[in-house]
Amino acid sequence: MKTYNIAVIPGDGTGPEVIGEGLKVLKAAAKKFKFGLKTKVFPFGGKHYLETGKLVDEADEAELRKFDAIYLGAIGLSGAGAKNVAPGILEKNILLKLRFDFDQYINLRPVKLYPGVASPIAGVSPETMDYVVVRENTGGVYTGMGGIMMKDTPNEIASQEWVYNRFQVDRCLRYAFELAKKRHTKKAPFRGLSAEAKAAGKTARLTLCGKTNVLTNVFGLWERAAKEMAKEYPTVELAYRHVDAICLLMVQDPGQFDVIVTDNMFGDIITDLGAACQGGLGVAAGGNLNPDKSGVSMYEPIGGTAPDWTGKNGINPIAAIGAAALMIGNLGETKAAAAIEAAIAKTTPRMKTQLAGQMGWTTTQVGDLVAKSL
Repeated sequence: MKTYNIAVIPGDGTGPEVIGEGLKVLKAAAKKFKFGLKTKVFPFGGKHYLETGKLVDEADEAELRKFDAIYLGAIGLSGAGAKNVAPGILEKNILLKLRFDFDQYINLRPVKLYPGVASPIAGVSPETMDYVVVRENTGGVYTGMGGIMMKDTPNEIASQEWVYNRFQVDRCLRYAFELAKKRHTKKAPFRGLSAEAKAAGKTARLTLCGKTNVLTNVFGLWERAAKEMAKEYPTVELAYRHVDAICLLMVQDPGQFDVIVTDNMFGDIITDLGAACQGGLGVAAGGNLNPDKSGVSMYEPIGGTAPDWTGKNGINPIAAIGAAALMIGNLGETKAAAAIEAAIAKTTPRMKTQLAGQMGWTTTQVGDLVAKSL
């Protein structure tokens, strides 16, 4: 029996509560699908930092590398605690540090409308909102290149550099093309393809999101690389949209998207829009992936620490459970992952809303519902 070692970082606020429900469902899936789970909890987060002054160091990373995956809750401080920590300390020294040091170069964000979940977009259904955003996760403006000169003077200069090399672009595009290729078959092609595209043998669509008309250098590279790589994927239709058009169409016509690939900053923005469209942060899950297995991948619910709901057993755990499904599926337990996704789809129609405190069930009850529906 295969056993998976999972490093658990519950984090702050409601992070431990939702991660607890995700682990509950994972353990139920492990029992049903005959695989083992071993977990170890790590205390990293805002509260731990205030108490110990410790973030993540090389020794911590060396230990984390021994695990098959990292399951993360949420990191952050609020109230008086937040006032004692400079902005960016936790993000740069925990989240971004793990992302960069483990080379988690893909951020994978499914945008999926579950049955019974209210979307702010009228007329959409689970069939017409089911796509994936592939965000390049270690390059672009988030690398920290740039600086400030003549600070606090009338002539202060601030710069943040948007830098990519071809290697970073190619490996992200390769992952996106492969994902699009695997999502559909000739017998069951992507629903948004035209009859002409299907007749030409296309089964999937990959849409590059950029801004080639203004950011000509960076997205000129992305576009050239995508067009060259597309020749290796004859079944994948390559499309292009400017980022502003992407935002518009994610609201007006989400059914045209299958897989979207984009850079780090644009991906950060459009994935939160996608989360809103699919019903809110309470249902949105994601993964920070190292597909090459040279580092450890990390999976998380997209919502924050929700400090107002800490300890009230009222926060929505669906996103954390979805992140657990994404994690175990990428580890190879695809049947278990599909079963968890199906169990979520059975549970969401039974919830009054996806909002904290308004679900009609407690946090632990929602976890129980999903676990029993496996």
